[in-house]
Amino acid sequence: MGSITPNPSGKRIKIAIDRGGTFTDVWASAPNKPDVVLKLLSVDPGNYQDAPTEGIRRVLSIYGGFEIPRGVPLPKQDLDIVRMGTTVATNALLERKGRRHALLVTKGFRDLLRIGYQSRPRLFDLDIVKPEVLFSEVREIEERVTIEGFDEDIDGTVKTNVDEIPGVLVRGSSGDLMRILKPLDESGVKDTLQELRQMGMESVAICFTHSHIFGGHERRVGELAEEAGFNHISLSSEVAAKMIKMVPRGSSASADAYLTPEIKQYLRGFVKGFEGSHLDNIKCDFMQSDGGLVNYRGFSGLKGILSGPAGGVVGCARTCYEATSKTPIVCFDMGGTSTDVSRFGGTFEHVFESTTAGVTIQSPQLDINTVAAGGGSILFWRNGLFAVGPESASSHPGPASYRKGGPLTVTDANLFLGRLVPDYFPKIFGRSEKEALDADVVAGKFVELAKSINAETGKSMSPEEIAYGYLDVANEAMCRPIRSLTEGKGYEISKHRLGVFGGAGGQHACEIALKLGIQTVIIHKYSSILSAYGMALADVVHEEQEPTNEFYNGESLNILSQRVEGLKKKVSTQLREQGILEEDIEYECYLNMRYQGTETAMMVLRPADGDYEAEFLRIHLREFSFVFPAARSILVDDVRVRGIGKSGTNDEDGQGLGEELANMKFRSVLESLVEKETSVYFKSGGMQTTPLYMLEKLSPGMSIIGPAVIIDKTQTLVIIPGAEARILTSHVVIEINASKTSTAHASLTVDPIQLSVFGHRFMSIAEQMGRTLQKTAVSLNIKERLDFSCAIFGPDAGLVANAPHIPVHLGSMSYAVKYQHELYKGQLKPGDVLCSNHPESGGTHLPDITVITPIFGDDRQVAFYVAARGHHTDIGGYNGTSMPPESTELWQEGAQMRSFKLIENDYFDEEGIIKVLLDPAKYPGCNGSRRLSDNISDLKAQVAANNKGATLIQALMCEYTQEVVQLYMLAIQNNAEIAVRSYLSQALKTLGPKLSAVDSMDNGSEIHLDVSISEDGTAVFDFTGTSCEMLSNLNAPPAITYSAIIYSLRLLIGSDIPMNQGCLAPISVILPQGSFLNPSAGPAVCAGNTQTSQRVVDVILRAFSAAAASQGCMNCLGFFGSGGSDADGNPLSGSAYAFGETIAGGSGATSRQHGANAVAVHMTNTRITDPESLEKRYPVILREFSIRDGSGGKGVHNGGDGVVRDIECRAPLKFSVITERRVIAPYGIEGGGEGGKGANYWVKKNLDGTERWVSMGPKNMVQMQAGDRCVIHTPGGGGWGILGSTVTKVQAEDRVVDGVGIVHVPRAAGSIAAFQETQGGQH
Repeated sequence: MGSITPNPSGKRIKIAIDRGGTFTDVWASAPNKPDVVLKLLSVDPGNYQDAPTEGIRRVLSIYGGFEIPRGVPLPKQDLDIVRMGTTVATNALLERKGRRHALLVTKGFRDLLRIGYQSRPRLFDLDIVKPEVLFSEVREIEERVTIEGFDEDIDGTVKTNVDEIPGVLVRGSSGDLMRILKPLDESGVKDTLQELRQMGMESVAICFTHSHIFGGHERRVGELAEEAGFNHISLSSEVAAKMIKMVPRGSSASADAYLTPEIKQYLRGFVKGFEGSHLDNIKCDFMQSDGGLVNYRGFSGLKGILSGPAGGVVGCARTCYEATSKTPIVCFDMGGTSTDVSRFGGTFEHVFESTTAGVTIQSPQLDINTVAAGGGSILFWRNGLFAVGPESASSHPGPASYRKGGPLTVTDANLFLGRLVPDYFPKIFGRSEKEALDADVVAGKFVELAKSINAETGKSMSPEEIAYGYLDVANEAMCRPIRSLTEGKGYEISKHRLGVFGGAGGQHACEIALKLGIQTVIIHKYSSILSAYGMALADVVHEEQEPTNEFYNGESLNILSQRVEGLKKKVSTQLREQGILEEDIEYECYLNMRYQGTETAMMVLRPADGDYEAEFLRIHLREFSFVFPAARSILVDDVRVRGIGKSGTNDEDGQGLGEELANMKFRSVLESLVEKETSVYFKSGGMQTTPLYMLEKLSPGMSIIGPAVIIDKTQTLVIIPGAEARILTSHVVIEINASKTSTAHASLTVDPIQLSVFGHRFMSIAEQMGRTLQKTAVSLNIKERLDFSCAIFGPDAGLVANAPHIPVHLGSMSYAVKYQHELYKGQLKPGDVLCSNHPESGGTHLPDITVITPIFGDDRQVAFYVAARGHHTDIGGYNGTSMPPESTELWQEGAQMRSFKLIENDYFDEEGIIKVLLDPAKYPGCNGSRRLSDNISDLKAQVAANNKGATLIQALMCEYTQEVVQLYMLAIQNNAEIAVRSYLSQALKTLGPKLSAVDSMDNGSEIHLDVSISEDGTAVFDFTGTSCEMLSNLNAPPAITYSAIIYSLRLLIGSDIPMNQGCLAPISVILPQGSFLNPSAGPAVCAGNTQTSQRVVDVILRAFSAAAASQGCMNCLGFFGSGGSDADGNPLSGSAYAFGETIAGGSGATSRQHGANAVAVHMTNTRITDPESLEKRYPVILREFSIRDGSGGKGVHNGGDGVVRDIECRAPLKFSVITERRVIAPYGIEGGGEGGKGANYWVKKNLDGTERWVSMGPKNMVQMQAGDRCVIHTPGGGGWGILGSTVTKVQAEDRVVDGVGIVHVPRAAGSIAAFQETQGGQH
């Protein structure tokens, strides 16, 4: 079944290899001979040095009929093609074992890659561990360019259609006019390069601002580096995707300098394994992350990070997708150490920015998402719930059955339940690596685990029930991201097929499909080695991409067409150099398009009719459920051409699949083909006698009704009862009959397994609501900054599940829902939708508008509520902003709604809500909203999110009955309560019954907290003594304190628990009326949400002696520009454009480790805007973004350092700062030193060119002129322990579980991870 036609030269053997983390898979073909399939250990130094070389040796020996000795150079005369995917780059990245190198970066940005986007990787880690950077040294270079115009220039104040001025104004490759602010200092560069060479550096990465469109400075430094003797030079303008954003482009250059020398070294060793130490006359290609092959000489580390997984996606697409029906497939790749998912609908889907092992990469990669740790995921009984991963047993020690003392894992559960049969599994385990899987030790461990769980719960579950429960929970957890990959992009999951591959995929395929509502599962006969086989089916690919800056209209079509043709020529040249004939090249042409005023660009493939705009609108409507009015311009950011060299591959497997499914007649399998009968556990029926078949003995046309097990040399397929497995020539197709395999039940006794599953179901609903809100909203705050939260509530308005990005939303929405619940008790009816934002009705600050929808049960009573809270960009307010630094009264902060019925009797009250949003204009110095259309669109998006949640909850009640769903709703809340009580009981033993803490705001107001813990695991949080409400905007509505308590408890507990109302059930909170934590109705509150919330968390952690103070503030910075005019030409009041951000600082040290530098702490986790995006959109220059060295408090463990952010105006702008910790320093703990205080400066540019530094104080708004700068110094964190004393250190990096587990680091982070990362990394 060779995939490549015989070569006329006589060479005949084709080999494809995937070197994975544990196993190396080999597929080979030769004319008129059976295919060869091999699986060998990737690392086996006792037998061979390199697994791919060993694989080729074995293939040549088999086809040649004689044994080629190891160590002898391999003969090449019969070799036609060798194709490989390798984990060399991936492993070097994960293990941080790449090449030592230096980074050269524009002055002011030495710490840019250390800071990244400032968000912390895991929302609820008290000990924040940021990924290590790859470079060993960094040096700043004197040079600077910026873009002359800016996107928000609605009045056209900057003229960009002017002539170039050499050395001052030049055209970038995109057509943008660039201003050279500082020419390159070549003398300084030479001195820097000489210094680095003297340090032994041989590899260097270079990244300058805006080099994606002006790469001249980088190229010149590259030339100087070559002259200085560097043997590897990575320019960000060449190795990355030539797209805007300095952080991922610089990170990509660093990754290339780190990885490519290792790849080249490996290739040199690989080539030496052949006769003559060369690969002349052999077509040797390597798989790249984008799913295309490249000649081995052009293979780089940066583009090879997903080399193996990409082969699997190509293999799945070629073998499991049939073009006749065009039914899209979800590719599900479950191996021993990783589970990846992707989607294929006829064309490969790519992402252009992703994160692997903490390194952000800007390079085309297939949209592959690692969603679990695979068969190695460790099984836990934790806080009364079944939990699977994310910790992994990895390949060493591996699962318990591997005979190396490992923990129970998913693989062990499959073995224990008969889903893996040791007799048919390779004997490669134990210390000698020659033993079979150990079923006895696994059985013993499950028996012990069952005793423990039953003792704690009072249940009498069998070990088999418990093992299956873990599989059920694992499957449910994997389904959540699969739904995001499909439904989150506007695709209906049930209209897909499930393409399953990887060694563990066949054991989970049926149950995964059943949970997703997918009818058909497709498993290719080479599914366990599909990454290798996919490389045999892949094409040689080359891409070229250039930035552009064009409006898509009639005038630009010719320009864009010319640029496409230019890129085609470059692509053609590269492919022809790799031996591809011009007639074999197919071109895919793309425009990267977005609406003006948004940052959501979509790579649009040229449709058959050539109408990119219509295709853009179609995709936008599918993915986001709306399009803007025709008047909104469409911008083109990039032009891309992907050249595909059809190098003899084919998709005959996919074509054969379609033909056989349509035409083949199926008959029942013969009983004589049953190899043996074995016992297998299924959810319906428990342990059952199950026939086992060998795949090689089954003929096409046979049908097997489950239960059944089908085995071949490298995989096991489990067919659940009621499902039908159909045998085709090259596939097994499983039809899932949902009516026969339905597993929903209506037991009214809480089952711990179902409790864990329901926890995932509830969270999945909240997450899908969030995806709906994000994709249907239009404002940047919701769609791109993801400042929103969606949640489910019970009939009493108690929180059930919350999917937040902003921790300050945690739990606070329940008070908004409870207010409406009490207000309308018994009066609501189906179709009603309410909204509110007032602090007295459970709001936090006014821009956060909460939309609430009741869901009714069969008795027409409220069964659940769903709610969506989103931060609206403009709701009016004083000086045109809802967050004025000087506000003292609530009316200054914009529109107010205690309760507004947004929809009643299917009528959306647009007129009424507009009146509310314009209402602030009646107050002195205030404006109403200037973005009414955005407000209305976002409110409708929130309604749509609630409708999604309501539909899913109603479906859940149909599946299980309302009574059962509400039973588990209460049970999941009770589970959270038990976890909190357990922690508090432990705290009582270690800390005592009485805890207290006090901290001061910068204006002298104090937060007092006394915690009293009781023997029953309850506690009173008493804030008596807290200062009275302020003539300021630092007043915090009670909902904020409740959010801070829930968040802090989650930090203190330190493990995953359901985040719901149960967390507060053991907690009594005393908030004195009239204090600034429980103010009256009138005072301003906007900074209570951003600043006071941080201090409440600090105080709670201080009371529990858990951590020193973090920066204690969000460092809210904003600027506002004027512009626009009315119909009569009069200037509009308010702001034409506005920008806001929160800025990182230092986190507090703990007894375990140092605080983290330059990170978003506690109640925020928003990302910072990339320097290039900031300068392209607004009239500013980011002069510096760096770490404030030494600003963290000193101690045994130092506090984290704050940052410096220096922004220069290029036009008159009004700057606003709302900050804290400018007067009162972040305290240390246990004798640790204070963190450095922050500061806000207005650097005025005098007429004579000198500067005048003026302190702005903690809160201010000032009108700056062109040339002025706003410089923010953020606080550091406090230290822990007296400097110089000694302690036993427990490093947080060593996330050890039962002595063996390590946190699973996803190898592939595509579009799902991009969303989940902003959702706080809540695993």
